[in-house]
Amino acid sequence: MERVQVDLDTEGAGRGTVIRYGHWGRPVLVFPSEAGRAWDFENNGMVDAVRDLVEGGRVKLYCVDAFDHLSWSDNSLPTEERARRHGTYEKWILETVVPRIDEDSPGHAGIVTTGCSMGAFHAVNFGLKRPDLFPVAIGLSGNYDPTSWHCWGDLGEATYFANPCAYVPGMEDGHLDWVRAHANILLVVGQGAFEVHPTKSLPGAHQLADLLAQKHIPHELDVWGHDSAHDWPWWRKQLAHHLPRFC
Repeated sequence: MERVQVDLDTEGAGRGTVIRYGHWGRPVLVFPSEAGRAWDFENNGMVDAVRDLVEGGRVKLYCVDAFDHLSWSDNSLPTEERARRHGTYEKWILETVVPRIDEDSPGHAGIVTTGCSMGAFHAVNFGLKRPDLFPVAIGLSGNYDPTSWHCWGDLGEATYFANPCAYVPGMEDGHLDWVRAHANILLVVGQGAFEVHPTKSLPGAHQLADLLAQKHIPHELDVWGHDSAHDWPWWRKQLAHHLPRFC
């Protein structure tokens, strides 16, 4: 299986790594779990879980670094500052990574995003904010409300626009119609170990699904059983089950 690694500069956060797996097919932008690196997906068996899709030319995986250690994971910072720093990461993805994907996969049908745990937050957040670029977002065991992550300090515009559980209720008129026309959000979560405590992934998935339903934004909520834990073995099964639908 073809594997290509590059390092791309990002303003204020050093260099970020992108690893591509595959030679042909629909691009899938993969976000690692909290504060993870681009190679985590491979190291935890996720690439092997969809190896048939990659080697069959149906998908190209683009796995990126997270910068959470500089933003959401730094609990010494007030939430609003964490959200502002997260904006640097969004800028890197949109202005550096996406053009690289477009150049590497010309004529593609839209980038699919996916990720596990905090990676699911990133995948779904991009899918809701820029569904024109990311028309499919697959979140595995995500919590989609950053104000539930050791929140403190005064909250402002940066936190609002980084929080799907805040900005989705505020969507209206033409912008809401635009999101409805482009977005397709898939929320997958289990009911087993660590999906409720401490991650709040199960209630978080239900919360966001309810908000999307109220706004009639296309989405699915797929809740797995009580044996399905917040862990890589289950995320491998979930990705292998769902990704073939979109490529």
